[in-house]
Amino acid sequence: MYTDFLKEIASFIEAEDIKIDEMMNKHTSFRVGGPAKVFLTVHSEEKLRNTLLALKRYELPYFVLGNGSNLLVSDEGYDGVMVYLGEEFSEVEITGTQMRAKAAALLGKVARKAMEEGLAGLEFAAGIPGSLGGGVVMNAGAYGGELSQVVTKVKAMNPNGEIIELEKEQLLLGYRTSIFKIKPFVILEVFMELQKGNKEEILAKIKEYTKARVEKQPLEYPSAGSTFKRPEGYFAGKLIMDAGLRGYRVGDAQVSEKHCGFVINRGNATATEIKTLMENVAKKVKEEFGVDLEAEVIMLGK
Repeated sequence: MYTDFLKEIASFIEAEDIKIDEMMNKHTSFRVGGPAKVFLTVHSEEKLRNTLLALKRYELPYFVLGNGSNLLVSDEGYDGVMVYLGEEFSEVEITGTQMRAKAAALLGKVARKAMEEGLAGLEFAAGIPGSLGGGVVMNAGAYGGELSQVVTKVKAMNPNGEIIELEKEQLLLGYRTSIFKIKPFVILEVFMELQKGNKEEILAKIKEYTKARVEKQPLEYPSAGSTFKRPEGYFAGKLIMDAGLRGYRVGDAQVSEKHCGFVINRGNATATEIKTLMENVAKKVKEEFGVDLEAEVIMLGK
């Protein structure tokens, strides 16, 4: 099955963009993860369309990879196809107060571009390490802001290779969720409406948020950012701290002593250690406070 699939995609994807058993620890911010059976980089909508059609024809599992900043791939790897959007999917354009950005553009780049044009509304995103496409999938947010506040429309591709446009009300943007969590659409472009502002004030806000991140978050270690979603009426980090789990370790995976909402890789953690730690933390918090912690991190593999 994979042999036939590889033969087909070799007709439209360059050899250097097709990798077999590519280690995923090179592509995730946790810096863990075993091999993906196939790792493809696509550089155009046409190549993405042909890839999706081939995946459907051979009934192969696949995952569209962004910046890997919210992903935990198992040590055994991913028995499927990783589809990575190339540099051509990272363009950003601004017309007046409207921004059109492609899915692979990093949130930091998008926020800085807005700042340079004197447009406000994306300051919160400047320090989020993910891609814009991945950010929309989970309606990323920080410091009281989230993408749902600025996104107006999304251009995507369905599994049949057809281009669709989804208006804001169709995106089902909620707390760390969207329609893309339940529908297998690949985000291509995101349209946003921003507000005119003062460039210096926008930059000052970005610097303020950056300073807060550096002071409060364990940025010196590999992690996936906030590990758990915020339970209604609570803060995950405080629940974990109050459960006595600050600094709790499983191997080289650790609850950050700096911010208990973060699980970090102290250097040589495995995906299994991270997953075990997350499960133990959730169990302890449930026992102590009766609150269910739901992972914000996407887990792939066994």
